[in-house]
Amino acid sequence: MENQTDFILLGLSSDPQLQIFFFLIFSIIFLITVSGNLTIILIIKIDPSLCVPMYYFLSHLSFVDMCYSTNIVPKMLMNFLMKQKTISFTFCILQMFCTLLLGVTEIFLLSAMAYDRYAAVCHPLHYIMIMNKAICTYLVLGAWLIGLLSATINTVPILKLHFCGHREINHFSCELPPLLKASCSDIFLSNAILFSFAAICGLGSFLPTLVSYVHIISTIIKIHSAEGRSKAFSTCSSHLIVVGLQYVTGMSQYMKPSNVSSVTLDEIISVQYNILTPMLNPIIYSLKNKEVKKALKRLINPINI
Repeated sequence: MENQTDFILLGLSSDPQLQIFFFLIFSIIFLITVSGNLTIILIIKIDPSLCVPMYYFLSHLSFVDMCYSTNIVPKMLMNFLMKQKTISFTFCILQMFCTLLLGVTEIFLLSAMAYDRYAAVCHPLHYIMIMNKAICTYLVLGAWLIGLLSATINTVPILKLHFCGHREINHFSCELPPLLKASCSDIFLSNAILFSFAAICGLGSFLPTLVSYVHIISTIIKIHSAEGRSKAFSTCSSHLIVVGLQYVTGMSQYMKPSNVSSVTLDEIISVQYNILTPMLNPIIYSLKNKEVKKALKRLINPINI
């Protein structure tokens, strides 16, 4: 029962004027994130032309991004308006668990999407057989199960840690690295589990993505017409941008050496992958994807399409 007290989230700033500014900015970002991802989910659900594996994965990615933002931002916005920025031990652990679950699930969904693009570009004649409904379901289910396993194994040791003193977390949310720093227990085991799972999940999702794109690029280079190469690459460009954003920021947070860590750097990285990336993903896919743009136009103005 020793752990069942409140934590104090120090947040991005203690300046009241800055906190009001941050409240307005992150409120707008949150509204864009939820509305953007919900729109992507809806148009994929109702538009028959988007009933293909690529958009099946995209709808799950949008759902994860929407949950990701909802897990972090509402509590963050509440704290901007409060003098005492507290969070209960139970809610803190739940928030950390969800962050791990959704983060790991997302990178494996991106890996599944890379495999889908590999099948579409490199084996177009067999695409329907390779990416059948059962395979797509297994890939999505596998992503969620790996995320659940990672979150569970990283969370259980935290329940055994002691938190002394003022129990301050030098962060705007309950993420695992700052939570470990707030503990007065020996955190060697927790750090070892965190780094091990970050390496396993990072490499386990990144290597299939890398191999897929090596084959994709090799196939695109062999296409003789410039128009054909451009069309083939356009089907992958949105995914490549999203993969770059997710891996660079996520792996920077969970695998960087402790001697290059700082509160400011950690918070900048966390804002990027917890808040900005979920907002940018639907924007990137809608701007770079002709089918999504056409479906969005049909949804907005079905009479004139």
